[in-house]
Amino acid sequence: MSAITDHSSPRAVPFRAPSARLALKPVGPSPGQVELDGAWWPRSRDLSDELPALADVLDPLWGRITRIAVNPRYWPIIPQRIFVNGHVVKVGWFTSELDPHKILLLSGTSGRWDLLVVPPEVSAPSAARLMAAASASTAPQSTATALLTAELVDAPSTSAGAAAGRPDRPAAETRSCAPPPRP
Repeated sequence: MSAITDHSSPRAVPFRAPSARLALKPVGPSPGQVELDGAWWPRSRDLSDELPALADVLDPLWGRITRIAVNPRYWPIIPQRIFVNGHVVKVGWFTSELDPHKILLLSGTSGRWDLLVVPPEVSAPSAARLMAAASASTAPQSTATALLTAELVDAPSTSAGAAAGRPDRPAAETRSCAPPPRP
């Protein structure tokens, strides 16, 4: 007697590298609100595309991410929720309570995590320096804006517009292109 099986033969699946560009400190979550736990360099200002990739990488490392908060100054559209690893992550924003160059992630199992947001328009060398500074375990505590300001001073080729999250433009154009503040 012969048997016919409907099993397909195994196939090789290419490895997919994480799409989020991250540099993380090798320690636990920050005890206070000033210290950074690392840096994130998104590829664009589209949070609907960028946040799922970020949370997808961090969810297994830090425990289930339940909430994300950003300052809306440099984000044109902020989704209310994103889907990550089969669950919903709520996304919110704060104007005065959150540094505009930082993102806050909350995990029910491991607490609060603060990441420097390196503007997508920043050059690769500047981004590498910022990410190294934000993720260095021996670095002094610093705010996200302080790190970006220091990078601007140390790397004069980086314009104020790029450090603020906007590409190089004359000052008049920069003012007219800034997104309106959220209520």
